[in-house]
Amino acid sequence: MHGEFQKIDSGLLSDRIRDALTDAIASGSIAAGTALDEQNLAQRYGASRTPVREALRQLAASGLVEIRPRRGVVVARLTPQRIADMFETTAEIEAMCARLATYRMTPLERGQLMELHADSAMAVSSGDIDAYDRFNRAFHEALYTATHNGYMAEQALAIRERLAAFRRTQLRHADRIRHSHDEHGEILAAIAEGDGETAARRMRAHMLRAAAALGRYIAETG
Repeated sequence: MHGEFQKIDSGLLSDRIRDALTDAIASGSIAAGTALDEQNLAQRYGASRTPVREALRQLAASGLVEIRPRRGVVVARLTPQRIADMFETTAEIEAMCARLATYRMTPLERGQLMELHADSAMAVSSGDIDAYDRFNRAFHEALYTATHNGYMAEQALAIRERLAAFRRTQLRHADRIRHSHDEHGEILAAIAEGDGETAARRMRAHMLRAAAALGRYIAETG
């Protein structure tokens, strides 16, 4: 793995390192309680310490690692039940967002959602998980904005950030990105019909299927 991220822009490099560490932590290949040393990680990824430090800062913000006195950065202990609880909570919040957005979004916002969904198809067909993850994030955040409830959007985004690592990792299970794309299409169909209750139910199911995919991925790679 050494040197594989060389010659990449520093900001993009920190994202690549963050994503690589995210997958390793979420799958359990880097165990809870493991101390992460900046210098060792820099050597592992063929990078300077600056992008490594930024990657660790982002992981700390999402709750995957903790900064501890005298021990430095340590992989956090998140039990499967804790992760399941977080997914259940975000499923309910996202369902509320889908319902409100259905009734409140402007035609322009609806068009942007449709466009995001269409554009993500190429990432699905090519199996590009990183690209689909970016589209997936944009899709969900566009729904938060379309609620036209600033406080709800802030809360949805905050809990999304806490789960971002796991939401990304679940896309690695089997053909999860194709299923995710199909589920987005079903949610959009309900939105287009002005059926907020159905959009909410489909969004809740979408999130719980993501949680199930994560569980299967961890079981298979652990």
